Amino acid sequence: MTFTSILFYILSAVLVYAAFRVITASSSVVAVLHLILAFFNASMLWMLLGAEFLSLLLIVVYVGAVMVLFLFVVMMLDIRMEALREGMRSFLPMGLLVGGIMVLEMAFVLVSTWGDAGPAFAQPDDYNSALALGKLLYTEYVYGVEIAAAILLVGMIAAIALTLRRRHDTKHNRPSEQLKARASERFRLVKIEPQSERARAADQKNAAQDQGEQA
Repeated sequence: MTFTSILFYILSAVLVYAAFRVITASSSVVAVLHLILAFFNASMLWMLLGAEFLSLLLIVVYVGAVMVLFLFVVMMLDIRMEALREGMRSFLPMGLLVGGIMVLEMAFVLVSTWGDAGPAFAQPDDYNSALALGKLLYTEYVYGVEIAAAILLVGMIAAIALTLRRRHDTKHNRPSEQLKARASERFRLVKIEPQSERARAADQKNAAQDQGEQA
């Protein structure tokens, strides 16, 4: 057994474990961290298969952007895991059924093609998957790339427009109103009633002393 085969089995085992922990972890943060681990192992498996562009794309886009965003959102949200567990129990039979069907399908594919693999495809030494994919995207599929870029641009502009809307339930400064204020309106003394019992007792004592002096 070669080193590449050993590395493949190790990465596959870690990938299966991480994927299993994603759906069984009691904490959503732990589930997201295991999903990041699964993406890392899948990226290294693609690297072993010679798909360098897809491997780096998985790390840069999914792990570096999408999953980090998921992690921040999950950490900021107050997710009640008890309610989620109760909902998962009702979907457990359907999940087991779908999972069993997927396992049977994969086993059927592996058994039917076992031992019938043809010779390995010989790639030239100067082959670069990123260069080949880039040439294909910007020659034959250039219109699709431009349409996808326009859709992403529209989505980005829409997200910015949503953040720029003015909310009436928040407090904010109005420079125009501040400039209209006069000097006599910028400082005002307000008497605040004491909130603690000790301060209230001291205030009553001072008031009683003032009344006694006046009498």
